[in-house]
Amino acid sequence: MSPDDAGFGADNLPYGVDEAGHVVVAWRHEVIDLVHATGLDVGPEVWASGSLNAFFALGPDAWAATRAQLQAGLADQPDRARRPRHQVRLVLPWEVGDYADFYASLEHASNMGRILRPDGEPLPPAWRHLPIGYHGRAGTVVASGSEIPRPAGLIGPGDPAAAHDQPGQQPEFGPTRRLDVEVELGFVIGSGVARGQSIPVTDAERHVFGVVLVNDWSARDIQAFEYQPLGPFLGKSFATSVSPWVVPLAALEPWRVDGPVQQPEPSAYLKAGEPRGYDVGLQLSINDQVVSTTSSAGLYWSMAQQLAHLTVNGSGVRAGDLLASGTISGPTAGTEGSLMELTGGGRRALRLGDGTTRTWLADGDKATIRGWCGPRGGPGWLSLGDVNGTVVPCGQEVTPP
Repeated sequence: MSPDDAGFGADNLPYGVDEAGHVVVAWRHEVIDLVHATGLDVGPEVWASGSLNAFFALGPDAWAATRAQLQAGLADQPDRARRPRHQVRLVLPWEVGDYADFYASLEHASNMGRILRPDGEPLPPAWRHLPIGYHGRAGTVVASGSEIPRPAGLIGPGDPAAAHDQPGQQPEFGPTRRLDVEVELGFVIGSGVARGQSIPVTDAERHVFGVVLVNDWSARDIQAFEYQPLGPFLGKSFATSVSPWVVPLAALEPWRVDGPVQQPEPSAYLKAGEPRGYDVGLQLSINDQVVSTTSSAGLYWSMAQQLAHLTVNGSGVRAGDLLASGTISGPTAGTEGSLMELTGGGRRALRLGDGTTRTWLADGDKATIRGWCGPRGGPGWLSLGDVNGTVVPCGQEVTPP
């Protein structure tokens, strides 16, 4: 297996944490256990700390120096630092602080608006003026491979895309019947600022350690009944899955792209220079059947704009905070990042490659999101790995991934 074929060449070098609590780096078909690595200024106490947070605390200069030292010494690492990648069990790679999820894809926001408000304006009034978002629940951010119990809650009468105030009808409590996935890109904060401070959009990327793939699972019927006027709550707080590899932001530099033209022109604190986006290919599969392929290249609000907006009120951020893009969708059929969009709100069944159909996820279904940069499988391509989770029945005790 060549480094190009693997997608984990020397230009990638994503960080993970194994079940022993050691920080490891993926290279070709191996991992380098940094506890036993040589040629690094950072000592083994950081690499044996059980998460990436201790490394985050060293700051951007240390991140850059470590990356350069790894690239220079990959071929010289001792045998005790090397293991086959397929034999390494990975866990959640960092301790998640706060979690905020945005709504940064114009195509997704427009699709959702047309489904939920067919006779109205698809976009909320504020959407083109600021990166809309909500605060999620950090305690339910889970590692790839974790089982996802079907959540329960109050479900309004009738179609969740319709009004729920018909006379004589009452909401019912029970397991969601409309369990969905959301294809997202996450940004892990490595260097924070104190409460009362904000991060200028021009400096935002210096505070980002790296990126992960995110599946922000959603119970659409629970969400539809609860979300007005304060937004998602139980419909999204039950699980958010992240990929096990944190790809350094520096690895994505070759895939920078100009973002879409923003009209009206953003406020001064949100004006970001170009290229402000990243072209990350994304693919959604249900039970290993591909249902959607899209890219983050068209995101309307960039990661830097999201971070600048989150902190402009002085909220601050901490190392380990997770920001996610919101569902990423493209402009054409087959590029939608959720079942809600792929099935028109559940009104038309999606046919899988094995002949079965889905409108929403069934118990036992496995959802997988894969990410990459460059021509997938070609020379020099970069893999973000994947994030997956399997739905289990409501109330079932979950087993570790």
